[in-house]
Amino acid sequence: MMKKWKWSNIYLILVFVILYAPIFYLMYYSFNSGGSMREFEGFTLQWYKEVFQDTRLLIIVLNTLIIALLSSVISTILGIIGALAIIYVKRRRVQNTLLTLNNVLIVSPDVIIGASFLILFTIVGIKLGFTSVLLAHIAFSVPIVVIMILPKLQEMSSTLIDAARDLGASRFQVLSKVILPFIAPGIFAGFFLALTYSLDDFAVTFFVTGNGFSTLSVEIYSLARRGVSLTINALSTLIFLFTVLLVVGYYFVSQRNLRTKGGRGEK
Repeated sequence: MMKKWKWSNIYLILVFVILYAPIFYLMYYSFNSGGSMREFEGFTLQWYKEVFQDTRLLIIVLNTLIIALLSSVISTILGIIGALAIIYVKRRRVQNTLLTLNNVLIVSPDVIIGASFLILFTIVGIKLGFTSVLLAHIAFSVPIVVIMILPKLQEMSSTLIDAARDLGASRFQVLSKVILPFIAPGIFAGFFLALTYSLDDFAVTFFVTGNGFSTLSVEIYSLARRGVSLTINALSTLIFLFTVLLVVGYYFVSQRNLRTKGGRGEK
């Protein structure tokens, strides 16, 4: 038992080292005054200053955050509606068909989705830019939210809804006072997952972005093609730290929900 425990921990440590070593290597050289990733010559914050002094880059960061937040909020609302529609479909065949259509968008390659949206927006006449990127991000985020909410809906007993109706609750009250509080963990999980997917996406955004509008992923790609610059390291470090803050924030929110439920249970 002890040997198994040791080997499992060693394996886990190796996996985390492989995953995080390149990130920490990138972060380490973001403080290098030498201007390259070959040799660390001294500590400096020059590359971070360049990031914050670049007005165009700050606008791109703002665009990325606005797109991510808007698409996450809208996709979460649509995901709640979609999950409720799927779970309350009476015919099993129709329900399975809707689930399959939802899952297809998740497993489809990003290149195919991006090219499809590019063709669609061109045919419809939607100008490539903020609107096209927002619509594309909403489209690939909704299935993710649906998948996160469905398990919570399946866990919920129908007797809770029946009891609320017997007590005279209207449909809106059942939704707002019973269903939504019960599936809140799934809603939060779907929102944060949609947010991270939107911040991280490159392939779909690359197809649907236009002249005069860009996101961080596309901008980092264009900067990397020009040559190695430690500004990329500094920018990537800031993005990584922001993502860590999101994950930690979600953890504390989920823990708070668990404590609240535990406190109610004790009472």
